[in-house]
Amino acid sequence: MARNAMYCIPDDADASTYRFIIVAAKRARQLQNGQRSVLPATNKKPTMLAMEEVRRGLVQYDDFGREEQQAVAEAE
Repeated sequence: MARNAMYCIPDDADASTYRFIIVAAKRARQLQNGQRSVLPATNKKPTMLAMEEVRRGLVQYDDFGREEQQAVAEAE
């Protein structure tokens, strides 16, 4: 059975699955509250649209945990 790439969580070593899910969930909430998708809405489900936007890198977010780790590493 072939997996559809649209629904896959990225296997990027630099990104975490947890971060992907949290960002996609927050984006899905925005879409449910009326924000427009940056992708053509072929699939009307906000969760699927949000996952695809995040997977393509179309959603901006701040990774405060990574910034804190870098600051600690530079201070040492």
